[in-house]
Amino acid sequence: MRRADVPRASRTGLPRPLTVAPADRAAMERRRARRRRARGETATAWAFITPSVLVILGLSVVPVIWSLLLSFRADDLVTPGRWVGLDNYRALSKDPGFRKAVENTLTYAGIYVPLSLAGGLVLALALNRRIRFVGLYRTLVFIPFVVSAAAQGVLFSFIFDPQFGAANSVLHKLGISPQGFLTDPGQSLYVLLMISLWSGVGFCVVVFLAALQDVPAELVESARLDGANRWQVLRYVTLPTLAPVTAFLVLWQLITALQVFDLVYVTTKGGPLGSTTVIVYFVWEQAFRTFTAGYGAAAAYVLAVALLLAGTAVTLYRRHRERTTGAAGTPGLRGAEGVAR
Repeated sequence: MRRADVPRASRTGLPRPLTVAPADRAAMERRRARRRRARGETATAWAFITPSVLVILGLSVVPVIWSLLLSFRADDLVTPGRWVGLDNYRALSKDPGFRKAVENTLTYAGIYVPLSLAGGLVLALALNRRIRFVGLYRTLVFIPFVVSAAAQGVLFSFIFDPQFGAANSVLHKLGISPQGFLTDPGQSLYVLLMISLWSGVGFCVVVFLAALQDVPAELVESARLDGANRWQVLRYVTLPTLAPVTAFLVLWQLITALQVFDLVYVTTKGGPLGSTTVIVYFVWEQAFRTFTAGYGAAAAYVLAVALLLAGTAVTLYRRHRERTTGAAGTPGLRGAEGVAR
Protein backbone atom coordinates (compact mmCIF):
# COMPACT_ATOMS: atom_id res chain seq x y z
CA MET A 1 0.00 0.00 0.00
CA ARG A 2 1.34 3.38 -0.88
CA ARG A 3 1.75 6.06 1.77
CA ALA A 4 -0.63 8.33 -0.08
CA ASP A 5 -3.38 5.70 0.28
CA VAL A 6 -3.19 5.66 4.11
CA PRO A 7 -5.55 8.15 5.78
CA ARG A 8 -3.90 11.06 7.52
CA ALA A 9 -5.43 10.16 10.92
CA SER A 10 -3.91 6.68 10.71
CA ARG A 11 -0.50 8.10 9.82
CA THR A 12 -0.48 10.36 12.82
CA GLY A 13 -1.74 7.63 15.20
CA LEU A 14 -4.86 9.65 16.25
CA PRO A 15 -8.43 8.27 16.03
CA ARG A 16 -10.55 9.45 13.22
CA PRO A 17 -13.15 12.07 14.26
CA LEU A 18 -16.73 10.79 14.47
CA THR A 19 -19.20 12.45 12.26
CA VAL A 20 -22.87 12.69 13.27
CA ALA A 21 -25.52 12.52 10.65
CA PRO A 22 -27.87 15.50 10.49
CA ALA A 23 -30.85 13.32 11.44
CA ASP A 24 -29.08 11.99 14.55
CA ARG A 25 -28.02 15.52 15.52
CA ALA A 26 -31.63 16.70 15.28
CA ALA A 27 -32.80 13.78 17.45
CA MET A 28 -30.17 14.60 20.08
CA GLU A 29 -31.27 18.22 20.10
CA ARG A 30 -34.89 17.17 20.58
CA ARG A 31 -33.91 14.93 23.52
CA ARG A 32 -31.94 17.78 25.12
CA ALA A 33 -34.90 20.09 24.63
CA ARG A 34 -37.24 17.56 26.27
CA ARG A 35 -34.87 17.17 29.21
CA ARG A 36 -34.62 20.94 29.62
CA ARG A 37 -38.40 21.23 29.45
CA ALA A 38 -38.85 18.44 32.01
CA ARG A 39 -36.36 20.11 34.38
CA GLY A 40 -38.21 23.38 33.97
CA GLU A 41 -41.57 21.76 34.69
CA THR A 42 -40.13 20.01 37.77
CA ALA A 43 -38.70 23.26 39.07
CA THR A 44 -42.04 25.01 38.49
CA ALA A 45 -43.92 22.22 40.26
CA TRP A 46 -41.62 22.40 43.29
CA ALA A 47 -41.99 26.17 43.35
CA PHE A 48 -45.76 25.74 43.65
CA ILE A 49 -45.79 22.92 46.23
CA THR A 50 -42.89 24.08 48.42
CA PRO A 51 -45.07 26.47 50.50
CA SER A 52 -47.56 23.66 51.14
CA VAL A 53 -44.78 21.23 52.04
CA LEU A 54 -43.33 23.74 54.50
CA VAL A 55 -46.76 24.32 56.05
CA ILE A 56 -47.34 20.56 56.40
CA LEU A 57 -43.92 20.06 57.95
CA GLY A 58 -44.29 23.04 60.24
CA LEU A 59 -47.85 22.39 61.38
CA SER A 60 -48.08 18.60 61.45
CA VAL A 61 -44.87 16.58 61.18
CA VAL A 62 -42.67 18.71 63.43
CA PRO A 63 -45.35 19.17 66.15
CA VAL A 64 -46.05 15.41 66.15
CA ILE A 65 -42.40 14.60 66.74
CA TRP A 66 -42.00 17.41 69.26
CA SER A 67 -45.08 16.37 71.25
CA LEU A 68 -43.87 12.76 71.29
CA LEU A 69 -40.60 13.89 72.88
CA LEU A 70 -42.58 16.17 75.19
CA SER A 71 -44.60 13.22 76.49
CA PHE A 72 -41.42 11.82 78.03
CA ARG A 73 -40.63 15.05 79.86
CA ALA A 74 -41.92 17.00 82.83
CA ASP A 75 -42.41 20.34 81.11
CA ASP A 76 -44.67 23.36 81.61
CA LEU A 77 -43.58 25.11 78.37
CA VAL A 78 -42.24 28.01 80.44
CA THR A 79 -39.39 26.79 82.61
CA PRO A 80 -36.73 24.26 81.58
CA GLY A 81 -38.13 20.73 81.73
CA ARG A 82 -36.53 17.42 82.60
CA TRP A 83 -36.59 13.93 81.13
CA VAL A 84 -38.86 11.54 83.07
CA GLY A 85 -39.18 8.66 80.61
CA LEU A 86 -42.41 6.70 81.00
CA ASP A 87 -43.44 8.36 84.29
CA ASN A 88 -46.17 10.40 82.57
CA TYR A 89 -47.72 7.26 81.12
CA ARG A 90 -47.53 5.46 84.46
CA ALA A 91 -49.23 8.41 86.15
CA LEU A 92 -52.01 8.31 83.53
CA SER A 93 -52.78 4.69 84.36
CA LYS A 94 -53.37 5.68 87.99
CA ASP A 95 -55.16 8.99 87.39
CA PRO A 96 -58.92 8.77 88.20
CA GLY A 97 -59.53 11.95 86.20
CA PHE A 98 -58.07 10.37 83.08
CA ARG A 99 -60.04 7.18 83.64
CA LYS A 100 -63.20 9.26 83.91
CA ALA A 101 -62.33 11.07 80.68
CA VAL A 102 -61.77 7.74 78.91
CA GLU A 103 -65.08 6.42 80.24
CA ASN A 104 -66.95 9.52 79.08
CA THR A 105 -65.31 9.37 75.64
CA LEU A 106 -66.14 5.69 75.15
CA THR A 107 -69.73 6.26 76.27
CA TYR A 108 -70.04 9.19 73.89
CA ALA A 109 -68.54 7.27 70.95
CA GLY A 110 -70.49 4.08 71.71
CA ILE A 111 -73.79 5.94 71.47
CA TYR A 112 -72.96 8.57 68.86
CA VAL A 113 -71.56 6.29 66.14
CA PRO A 114 -74.43 3.78 65.81
CA LEU A 115 -77.18 6.37 66.28
CA SER A 116 -75.68 8.75 63.72
CA LEU A 117 -75.34 5.95 61.15
CA ALA A 118 -78.82 4.59 61.82
CA GLY A 119 -80.41 8.04 61.69
CA GLY A 120 -78.48 8.94 58.56
CA LEU A 121 -79.52 5.73 56.80
CA VAL A 122 -83.20 6.14 57.72
CA LEU A 123 -83.30 9.75 56.54
CA ALA A 124 -81.35 8.93 53.38
CA LEU A 125 -83.82 6.19 52.48
CA ALA A 126 -86.70 8.57 53.14
CA LEU A 127 -85.15 11.31 51.01
CA ASN A 128 -84.09 9.00 48.17
CA ARG A 129 -87.48 9.35 46.53
CA ARG A 130 -89.17 11.57 43.98
CA ILE A 131 -91.25 13.65 46.34
CA ARG A 132 -92.18 17.29 46.27
CA PHE A 133 -89.61 19.70 47.73
CA VAL A 134 -87.11 16.86 48.24
CA GLY A 135 -84.23 19.25 47.50
CA LEU A 136 -85.40 21.56 50.28
CA TYR A 137 -85.66 18.68 52.73
CA ARG A 138 -82.16 17.49 51.89
CA THR A 139 -80.79 20.99 52.40
CA LEU A 140 -82.53 21.38 55.75
CA VAL A 141 -81.08 18.07 56.95
CA PHE A 142 -77.55 19.04 55.92
CA ILE A 143 -77.56 22.62 57.25
CA PRO A 144 -76.84 21.64 60.90
CA PHE A 145 -73.64 19.90 59.80
CA VAL A 146 -72.15 23.10 58.36
CA VAL A 147 -72.95 25.11 61.51
CA SER A 148 -69.82 25.43 63.63
CA ALA A 149 -69.66 23.64 66.98
CA ALA A 150 -69.14 26.98 68.73
CA ALA A 151 -72.38 28.34 67.27
CA GLN A 152 -74.18 25.13 68.19
CA GLY A 153 -72.88 25.37 71.74
CA VAL A 154 -74.04 28.96 72.17
CA LEU A 155 -77.46 28.19 70.65
CA PHE A 156 -78.15 25.12 72.77
CA SER A 157 -76.78 26.73 75.91
CA PHE A 158 -79.69 29.17 75.65
CA ILE A 159 -82.19 26.45 74.75
CA PHE A 160 -81.17 24.19 77.64
CA ASP A 161 -80.70 26.92 80.23
CA PRO A 162 -82.31 25.50 83.39
CA GLN A 163 -84.03 28.79 84.32
CA PHE A 164 -84.81 30.67 81.12
CA GLY A 165 -84.34 28.06 78.38
CA ALA A 166 -86.97 27.13 75.84
CA ALA A 167 -86.65 23.41 76.67
CA ASN A 168 -87.85 23.82 80.25
CA SER A 169 -90.62 26.15 79.08
CA VAL A 170 -91.96 23.40 76.82
CA LEU A 171 -91.64 20.82 79.61
CA HIS A 172 -93.51 23.14 81.98
CA LYS A 173 -96.43 23.39 79.52
CA LEU A 174 -96.47 19.60 79.30
CA GLY A 175 -96.62 19.31 83.07
CA ILE A 176 -93.08 17.95 83.45
CA SER A 177 -90.79 19.27 86.17
CA PRO A 178 -87.80 21.40 85.06
CA GLN A 179 -84.60 19.57 84.18
CA GLY A 180 -80.98 20.53 84.76
CA PHE A 181 -79.80 19.49 81.28
CA LEU A 182 -76.22 20.76 80.90
CA THR A 183 -75.95 21.53 84.63
CA ASP A 184 -77.01 18.04 85.75
CA PRO A 185 -74.14 15.50 86.02
CA GLY A 186 -76.52 12.71 85.09
CA GLN A 187 -77.86 14.41 81.97
CA SER A 188 -75.12 16.64 80.60
CA LEU A 189 -73.25 14.03 78.55
CA TYR A 190 -76.45 12.78 76.93
CA VAL A 191 -77.56 16.32 76.14
CA LEU A 192 -74.22 16.85 74.38
CA LEU A 193 -74.84 13.62 72.50
CA MET A 194 -78.21 14.90 71.34
CA ILE A 195 -76.64 18.15 70.13
CA SER A 196 -73.92 16.23 68.28
CA LEU A 197 -76.47 13.95 66.64
CA TRP A 198 -78.47 16.97 65.50
CA SER A 199 -75.48 18.10 63.46
CA GLY A 200 -73.65 14.85 62.72
CA VAL A 201 -76.53 12.94 61.16
CA GLY A 202 -76.59 15.34 58.21
CA PHE A 203 -73.16 14.21 57.03
CA CYS A 204 -74.23 10.55 57.09
CA VAL A 205 -77.38 11.44 55.16
CA VAL A 206 -75.39 13.07 52.35
CA VAL A 207 -72.93 10.17 52.07
CA PHE A 208 -75.66 7.53 52.16
CA LEU A 209 -77.71 9.45 49.59
CA ALA A 210 -74.74 9.52 47.23
CA ALA A 211 -74.23 5.79 47.72
CA LEU A 212 -77.90 5.00 47.18
CA GLN A 213 -77.67 6.62 43.75
CA ASP A 214 -75.13 3.93 42.80
CA VAL A 215 -77.27 0.94 43.80
CA PRO A 216 -77.90 -0.92 40.50
CA ALA A 217 -81.48 -0.21 39.50
CA GLU A 218 -81.67 -3.40 37.45
CA LEU A 219 -80.75 -5.46 40.52
CA VAL A 220 -83.51 -3.82 42.59
CA GLU A 221 -86.01 -4.30 39.77
CA SER A 222 -84.98 -7.93 39.37
CA ALA A 223 -85.50 -8.60 43.07
CA ARG A 224 -88.94 -7.00 42.95
CA LEU A 225 -89.96 -9.00 39.88
CA ASP A 226 -88.90 -12.16 41.73
CA GLY A 227 -91.30 -11.33 44.55
CA ALA A 228 -89.07 -9.53 47.08
CA ASN A 229 -90.87 -7.00 49.24
CA ARG A 230 -89.44 -3.64 50.32
CA TRP A 231 -87.75 -5.00 53.44
CA GLN A 232 -86.15 -7.88 51.56
CA VAL A 233 -84.82 -5.53 48.87
CA LEU A 234 -83.33 -3.35 51.60
CA ARG A 235 -81.79 -6.28 53.44
CA TYR A 236 -80.45 -8.34 50.55
CA VAL A 237 -79.71 -5.73 47.90
CA THR A 238 -79.37 -2.20 49.27
CA LEU A 239 -77.51 -2.77 52.53
CA PRO A 240 -74.81 -5.09 51.04
CA THR A 241 -74.20 -2.48 48.35
CA LEU A 242 -73.75 0.19 51.03
CA ALA A 243 -71.22 -1.88 53.01
CA PRO A 244 -68.06 0.00 51.84
CA VAL A 245 -69.67 3.37 52.51
CA THR A 246 -70.86 2.18 55.91
CA ALA A 247 -67.32 1.12 56.85
CA PHE A 248 -66.04 4.56 55.87
CA LEU A 249 -68.74 6.29 57.94
CA VAL A 250 -68.05 4.08 60.96
CA LEU A 251 -64.40 5.09 60.90
CA TRP A 252 -65.17 8.77 60.22
CA GLN A 253 -67.78 9.06 62.96
CA LEU A 254 -65.61 7.14 65.41
CA ILE A 255 -62.70 9.52 64.86
CA THR A 256 -65.08 12.47 65.20
CA ALA A 257 -66.47 11.11 68.47
CA LEU A 258 -63.06 10.39 69.98
CA GLN A 259 -61.84 13.89 69.10
CA VAL A 260 -64.82 15.90 70.37
CA PHE A 261 -63.66 19.08 72.10
CA ASP A 262 -65.12 22.36 70.87
CA LEU A 263 -68.72 21.57 71.83
CA VAL A 264 -67.60 20.57 75.34
CA TYR A 265 -65.48 23.68 75.68
CA VAL A 266 -68.27 26.04 74.66
CA THR A 267 -71.07 24.45 76.69
CA THR A 268 -69.90 22.70 79.87
CA LYS A 269 -66.09 23.05 80.05
CA GLY A 270 -65.89 19.47 81.26
CA GLY A 271 -68.44 19.88 84.04
CA PRO A 272 -70.47 19.48 86.04
CA LEU A 273 -68.23 17.37 88.30
CA GLY A 274 -66.24 16.09 85.32
CA SER A 275 -69.28 14.41 83.78
CA THR A 276 -68.47 15.74 80.29
CA THR A 277 -64.67 15.73 80.46
CA VAL A 278 -63.50 13.84 77.38
CA ILE A 279 -59.94 12.90 76.45
CA VAL A 280 -59.22 15.88 74.18
CA TYR A 281 -60.58 18.30 76.77
CA PHE A 282 -58.45 16.53 79.40
CA VAL A 283 -55.38 17.04 77.20
CA TRP A 284 -56.17 20.74 76.74
CA GLU A 285 -56.78 21.17 80.47
CA GLN A 286 -53.49 19.56 81.43
CA ALA A 287 -51.47 21.49 78.85
CA PHE A 288 -52.96 24.97 79.05
CA ARG A 289 -54.75 25.22 82.38
CA THR A 290 -52.54 23.31 84.85
CA PHE A 291 -49.42 23.77 82.65
CA THR A 292 -48.36 20.12 82.77
CA ALA A 293 -47.70 19.93 79.05
CA GLY A 294 -45.71 16.71 79.19
CA TYR A 295 -48.53 14.96 81.00
CA GLY A 296 -51.06 16.29 78.49
CA ALA A 297 -48.88 15.14 75.58
CA ALA A 298 -48.79 11.64 77.04
CA ALA A 299 -52.61 11.63 77.20
CA ALA A 300 -52.73 12.85 73.60
CA TYR A 301 -50.57 9.95 72.45
CA VAL A 302 -52.78 7.48 74.27
CA LEU A 303 -55.64 8.90 72.20
CA ALA A 304 -53.52 8.71 69.03
CA VAL A 305 -52.82 5.03 69.65
CA ALA A 306 -56.53 4.41 70.25
CA LEU A 307 -57.39 6.12 66.95
CA LEU A 308 -54.73 4.10 65.14
CA LEU A 309 -56.05 0.83 66.56
CA ALA A 310 -59.63 1.76 65.71
CA GLY A 311 -58.70 2.68 62.15
CA THR A 312 -56.68 -0.50 61.71
CA ALA A 313 -59.52 -2.65 63.06
CA VAL A 314 -62.08 -1.11 60.69
CA THR A 315 -59.70 -1.42 57.73
CA LEU A 316 -58.90 -5.08 58.46
CA TYR A 317 -62.59 -5.89 58.89
CA ARG A 318 -63.42 -4.21 55.59
CA ARG A 319 -60.66 -6.11 53.75
CA HIS A 320 -61.87 -9.36 55.30
CA ARG A 321 -65.40 -8.63 54.10
CA GLU A 322 -64.12 -7.79 50.62
CA ARG A 323 -62.15 -11.04 50.41
CA THR A 324 -65.13 -13.01 51.69
CA THR A 325 -67.46 -11.31 49.23
CA GLY A 326 -65.02 -11.80 46.37
CA ALA A 327 -64.68 -15.50 47.16
CA ALA A 328 -68.38 -16.24 47.62
CA GLY A 329 -69.95 -13.79 45.19
CA THR A 330 -71.95 -10.62 45.71
CA PRO A 331 -74.04 -10.89 48.92
CA GLY A 332 -76.84 -8.84 47.40
CA LEU A 333 -77.14 -11.22 44.47
CA ARG A 334 -77.12 -14.26 46.75
CA GLY A 335 -79.80 -12.69 48.92
CA ALA A 336 -81.97 -11.78 45.96
CA GLU A 337 -81.65 -15.28 44.56
CA GLY A 338 -82.60 -16.71 47.94
CA VAL A 339 -85.70 -14.51 48.06
CA ALA A 340 -86.67 -15.60 44.58
CA ARG A 341 -86.35 -19.28 45.47
